[in-house]
Amino acid sequence: MDAFYASVEQLDHPEWREKPLVVGGNENRGVVAAASYEARKFGIHSAMSSALAARKCPNLIFAKPRFDRYKEISRQIREIFFEYTDLVEPLSLDEAFLDVTENKLHINSAVLIASQIREKIRAKTSLNASAGISYNKFLAKIASDLNKPNGQAVILPEEAETFLEKLPIGKFFGIGKVTAEKMRQVGIHCGKDLKEYSLQYLVKKFGKSGEHYFHIVRGIHLSPVQANRERKSLSAENTFEKDLFLAHDLEQQLGLIYQELLRRLKKAGIQGRTLTLKIKYNDFSLQTRSKTWERFPNEAQIWQTSIELLHQDSLAKSVRLLGLGVSNFFEGEESGSGSEQLSIPFLKIPTQKK
Repeated sequence: MDAFYASVEQLDHPEWREKPLVVGGNENRGVVAAASYEARKFGIHSAMSSALAARKCPNLIFAKPRFDRYKEISRQIREIFFEYTDLVEPLSLDEAFLDVTENKLHINSAVLIASQIREKIRAKTSLNASAGISYNKFLAKIASDLNKPNGQAVILPEEAETFLEKLPIGKFFGIGKVTAEKMRQVGIHCGKDLKEYSLQYLVKKFGKSGEHYFHIVRGIHLSPVQANRERKSLSAENTFEKDLFLAHDLEQQLGLIYQELLRRLKKAGIQGRTLTLKIKYNDFSLQTRSKTWERFPNEAQIWQTSIELLHQDSLAKSVRLLGLGVSNFFEGEESGSGSEQLSIPFLKIPTQKK
């Protein structure tokens, strides 16, 4: 989808259409979750601090996220996907891979299928979608960004290697800013440069990912579309209106996050053996602290460990965000685990008005 969250807000608020808008934060605090194309003209993008976005565009509109609404539209879009194939691998609310090699409507053109899906999305939601078509997920993802907004592109097998040789390294799907900078430091600026390095060198320089880089620059990516992607972790977090430093304030906020994490775990019907505390400081530096149990912990153990992780080291800076996440999952009831889910009557956490 094109600027999905921002486009939904402009759809539901006609007075915001064709105006620079971001979802998330305000002019003083927070982070941009999505930016309209009008806002992007000012150099505003997702993950930018809201305060910086406001300085770049004084007339910027800030919209609060409405995830229930985004999920509602996402469900409508996926219903359209399933008209063509059951091999749908969601990446997020607004993006998915589809394998249409064998499709329900027996259409022998993936380009035609993409065009039909985009037309149906537009008719059903009044929103624009873009599509990328190719013979593997890596290339399809890259192609999906070539003709945004409201367009589509195809990378044919015979075009792939030449296309990738010319592609700037920062445009490779899966190569983030940090890795891209490391590559530039050794003279890798585009696919052609990357292709000159041996498999052995790339593995030595970039670890296990080096083998992946060696293959993708040659158009090789064998990962299938997985209709049921296994959840690796589940978390809850909160960015505070004001930076916090006092232990009492941090514990109170951590308690609220803990309660939300429990709610999500119960809804998903899963347990995990690893608990991770995420701390983002007022200078945007990030720290994580984790503990792994041999057996699945009960609620009291999770809470106690959350507090222990918070106070594991003294905090030298104020905190702007806390998060709790669970991984190493077991789904459903665990037989013979000895892990009893307990209520915690002694945990009194005051509710907050939103």
